[in-house]
Amino acid sequence: MADAQRQQQLTQAVATRDLIGQAKGILMERHKLTGDQAFGLLLRVSQHTNTKLGEVAAYLVRTGELSSRQQATGLRSRAR
Repeated sequence: MADAQRQQQLTQAVATRDLIGQAKGILMERHKLTGDQAFGLLLRVSQHTNTKLGEVAAYLVRTGELSSRQQATGLRSRAR
């Protein structure tokens, strides 16, 4: 049972990492950011909206945009 649970957690971690990578790629292309800048933006949006990083990334990948609340918070912070 413990091995199955560990396997499920690892599978979920890889899926989340992949989503974050896809979201970074979207931001890098659209806003001409480096990988570190794109990750920083996702991280700031996550922190400012109190939303898990994986959920922020999944929303961006699914919709092609950050939510208006996320976008206002994250992109404004990028200028700093």
